[in-house]
Amino acid sequence: MSLPRPDAEAPLPSFSFLDNHLVRSPPSSQSVASSAASPGTASPDAWIAKSWTRGTPDTSPPSSGSGSPNLKPSQQPNDAGPLCMKESLNLAQDASYVKSICFVGAGFVGAAGGPTAAVIAYHNPHILVHVVDLNEHRVAAWNSRHLPIHEEGLLKVVRTARDGTVDTTVTLPGLGRPVQLEARQPNLVFSTRVVEAISGAQIIFICVNTPTKTHGLGAGSMADVSAIESATRTVAKHARGSIIVEKSTVPCGTARMIQDILHYHRPETRFEVLSSPEFLAEGTAVRDLMHPDRILIGSAQTRSGRRAASVLRDVYAAWVPDERIVTVNTFSSELAKLVANAMLAQRISSINAVSAMCEEIGLGADVEDVGLAIGKDNRLGPMFLRAGVGFGGSCFEKDILSLAYLANELHLEVVAEYWLSILRINEYQRQRFANNVVRGLNGSLRGKKIAVLGFAFKDGTNDTRNSIAVHIIRDLVEEVPREIAVFDPGCAIDDILEEARNAKMDQDLLERITICSGWRDAVRGASAVCILTPWKHFQGYQAMGPKRAAQGTSKPTKGSLSLNLCEDRLTEMKVMALEDLVRQENSLPEDPLERLKPLAPCPSECLQCGVDNVRGCDGDAVNWAEVAGMMQEPRLVFDGRNVVDAVELERLGFRVRGVGKGP
Repeated sequence: MSLPRPDAEAPLPSFSFLDNHLVRSPPSSQSVASSAASPGTASPDAWIAKSWTRGTPDTSPPSSGSGSPNLKPSQQPNDAGPLCMKESLNLAQDASYVKSICFVGAGFVGAAGGPTAAVIAYHNPHILVHVVDLNEHRVAAWNSRHLPIHEEGLLKVVRTARDGTVDTTVTLPGLGRPVQLEARQPNLVFSTRVVEAISGAQIIFICVNTPTKTHGLGAGSMADVSAIESATRTVAKHARGSIIVEKSTVPCGTARMIQDILHYHRPETRFEVLSSPEFLAEGTAVRDLMHPDRILIGSAQTRSGRRAASVLRDVYAAWVPDERIVTVNTFSSELAKLVANAMLAQRISSINAVSAMCEEIGLGADVEDVGLAIGKDNRLGPMFLRAGVGFGGSCFEKDILSLAYLANELHLEVVAEYWLSILRINEYQRQRFANNVVRGLNGSLRGKKIAVLGFAFKDGTNDTRNSIAVHIIRDLVEEVPREIAVFDPGCAIDDILEEARNAKMDQDLLERITICSGWRDAVRGASAVCILTPWKHFQGYQAMGPKRAAQGTSKPTKGSLSLNLCEDRLTEMKVMALEDLVRQENSLPEDPLERLKPLAPCPSECLQCGVDNVRGCDGDAVNWAEVAGMMQEPRLVFDGRNVVDAVELERLGFRVRGVGKGP
């Protein structure tokens, strides 16, 4: 039976994640996804007026410069409007009929809306991809040379799709004849024009934040889906019958909640809701998107649901091999995302538990040796077996809490305790590291300076959310040191300061924390150095060159490049292979084919230019011989990521304490 369509003042219904057939007995709350359970839930129209990312910090500061991409939403033809769902699903033999896609959310929160949209646009030049966000500063950054997300290779992908390319001719010996690459028109738009983009899209991705609730029912465990609720209401109001894809990491049953909201507001319109969670890792996001282990698509197991999944499948099929696209039912897709992150975190906690044993055995056991031996077992593999100070970031802890909350709601307390034990080991590991620092300095930090190298939760990213570093710094600052000096080569100073303030430290303790713009300022006069992020800069400038060379991958050859030179337009995957060949010949790393349009220059006072220069500067690697002359005794190095050469540093006069290294 259809629900009546409400007027503007009508109260919204409560939509439950856990219907009776999913639980052994009714959950303790009236609704896991209800408006009452989500503090601050907006009215149906509120999402248009204010940001759905309320309370979520940007992943980087706003860019100081703005670009001028050629493509504007108003310049696009309207003769390719969305088909009605009934008609579109009948045409779902391939994705060729899809002309417009909209991503709601331009951040890196769970769903990586911006990077995912860029890669889809990059490989589907015939599809117009809109990315909309209510944060004007974030949108301005996406339209500039300084993207709000630091990921290797992302700027090139964005520039190709956002700005278009120019005609170019490639001539290489052995290719037979010159390859003509025609100019590519821009097809990626970042804007705040939410209604316009939604109303013209045939596929709409919801990529908003789902943080752990901080108060109310389920505080500390349950995911807050109020942003998804608000975004869905806006979609329901303005979409003209579309495929809705949840990209955000969500609790099980969110797709049903989205479907219920859509039906409540638009009972006469047909929508299909899909789940397609992202499995990329920050720091390697572009590589993970270009070469995914798998693409997961969950749909209703109905004829129309499978057809909708087929439409989305063909969008991904532009560059992802068919065997790597997995289709399942919606609930399996939602649960698989949570379980995947929980199991990856479980491996980290497992090897970290072993590291504690290695340090205490007293026979020189080395956790890296143990991890190497374990990783050779084909049943286990080597991934996520490097010990350290623990995992941070916005995903693992949040997803484990959500999974444990679901288990408790299902009255599976033992299962919930199992997942929560992963977090307890993680907390124990970082506390143990902080305690080792204090013990190594004779049980007191008073009057001493501690240098912290690394604040981002992992290398290769500027994401500071839930960084391990902030927890360790909080533990250390409570020992009232003279100063804790922090340096990270990839993070803006304001982002580090904001995350430190969010750690709820007293003001007098916060004043003991200094954020430095270089490693020399951080280590000068310090008694100990703590390495908390495995940036290559911290290995030392002597170690970086050979190590990078050792990590090189096999390069393509002219014989291995399969190019059909008779094609009217090469796919971007083949263009990338051609770029690799030209790069070998001409050493042009950024734009080997010289097909990108020039970027607009930044103002002379642009602070972000300095940050970007540091990120890519190999010459700014730590000179440990210089550090030795700048520090005070006892020159302790607490290597929380096991990145330095302990033998070499000890030869320079340091005392090195790695994680899981026996005495």
